[in-house]
Amino acid sequence: MSDLIRVVDLEVWAPIGVPEEERAQRQRLLVTLELHVGDFTEAAKADDVSLTIDYFTVAQRVKAFAAERSRKLLETLAEEIAADLLEAFPIKKLTLEIKKFILPDAQCVSVKIERKRSK
Repeated sequence: MSDLIRVVDLEVWAPIGVPEEERAQRQRLLVTLELHVGDFTEAAKADDVSLTIDYFTVAQRVKAFAAERSRKLLETLAEEIAADLLEAFPIKKLTLEIKKFILPDAQCVSVKIERKRSK
């Protein structure tokens, strides 16, 4: 069994884009995370956040990570966030989507990845 924590459309600001002028200023991105954990039973019984994943801490980490340096590709940012979260938290599997608002004739452009904890 795998329970799920979802963080939907977390607003982050990051210097990102292929052209240098695009990376010159931070852009608004929306990040959605699906964090698969073992199960919530023990955390729920004890009413103890230390027995689950603290989604506030995850959100703050993602925001800081995205802002810390420039990247050209959304794909790079997605892979790096996923690797960082899998290393830092007891996540079995995660799905991560990043939305960018750069094309004038589209609501957004997004990348979505799914990664599992390595054994």
